[in-house]
Amino acid sequence: MSDTHPLVEAGTLIVGLTAIFALIALALIFIIEIALYFIPVEKEVTLFEDWLPDDLVTVSPNDDRLNQAQLLVDRLAFHWGDAPYEFRVEIDDSDVANAMALPGGLIVVTEGLLDQVESENELAFVLGHELGHFRNRDHLRALGRGIVLSMFFAVMMGNDESSLGIKVADLTLRGFSRKQESNADEFGLELVYTQYGHVNQAWRLFERWDDRDHSFLDFASYASTHPDSGDRVEDLAAFAQREGWPVVGTLTQLKW
Repeated sequence: MSDTHPLVEAGTLIVGLTAIFALIALALIFIIEIALYFIPVEKEVTLFEDWLPDDLVTVSPNDDRLNQAQLLVDRLAFHWGDAPYEFRVEIDDSDVANAMALPGGLIVVTEGLLDQVESENELAFVLGHELGHFRNRDHLRALGRGIVLSMFFAVMMGNDESSLGIKVADLTLRGFSRKQESNADEFGLELVYTQYGHVNQAWRLFERWDDRDHSFLDFASYASTHPDSGDRVEDLAAFAQREGWPVVGTLTQLKW
């Protein structure tokens, strides 16, 4: 019999197993992220061509906002001359404000975010930011984390509730590094400048979220997958100044 109290032994065992699982998870994430990153875009598109997250509730295909958002993405992507994706847009019937880049060239924007934007220029930057994640293939690196989490949840829960198709939007879009987000912002702002000849109001949505108390829920939702609004505005303004891009120009109104 051991002289150590059973509770201490149990605690040590739990801590040890947790550490082992964490190390295994980190190793799997690293391996899967590397493997996914080197999957050719053509293969990625084939795998996810018609895929939608199981928890996504989309608006009607006849919704004019969907058509206008798709046209805007197409115009922005035109300035990315060698873009290997054919981007498709879906609008999530959700009141929370968010946007995300998902495998295969899928961009999801929520109704909550569309309700918040006040000009096409604001929306163009949000969509351009998501295009930036595709350019750097950040979404595949994040997908690796989602796969590992799904595997561990499936093992712990004893079923397939956490398969890749379940809640994948939540699993894959968390935890982009500040550098990844900054790179996506800079690419998105470059697309906005190329499209309009200026960056006026491109980040105005984030200024409003930073200024208004009642926008906290929108800010919290978007900030869960994107940088802090205040820091983001300062970084974008500084980047535009370095590039010499005009911050004054005619705004384009939304067409809905």
